Amino acid sequence: MDNRQGGIQLLLAAEQEAQQIVNTARNEKMARLRQAKEEAQKEIAAYRSQIELEFQKKLAQSSGDSGANVKRLEQETDAKIEHLKSEAARISHDIVSMLLKQVTTVQTSAK
Repeated sequence: MDNRQGGIQLLLAAEQEAQQIVNTARNEKMARLRQAKEEAQKEIAAYRSQIELEFQKKLAQSSGDSGANVKRLEQETDAKIEHLKSEAARISHDIVSMLLKQVTTVQTSAK
C-alpha cells in the first residue's frame, strides 16, 4: 500500500510538472505572439511612412508640373490675345468704313 501511495505521489508530481511545462510553453507562445504583433506594427508603420513619402513626392511633382502648365497656358493665352488685338487694330478701319457706308447709303425701294 505504501508503494501505491508513492506511485500516486509520483503521478501527481509528474502531472504538476507537465502542467508547469504547458503553462511555460503557453506563456512563451503568448510572448512571441506579442513580439510578432509589435514587429508587424513597426513594419506597417515604416511601410506606411514610405508610401506616404512617395505620395508626397509625386504630389509635389504633379503640383510643380501643374504650375508649369498654368504658366505655359497663361503665356499662350496672352499671345493669342495680343494677336487678336493686332488683327482687330489692322482691320478696324475697314470695318468702320463698311459700317458707315451701309448706314449712310439710302436704298430706295420701288413699289
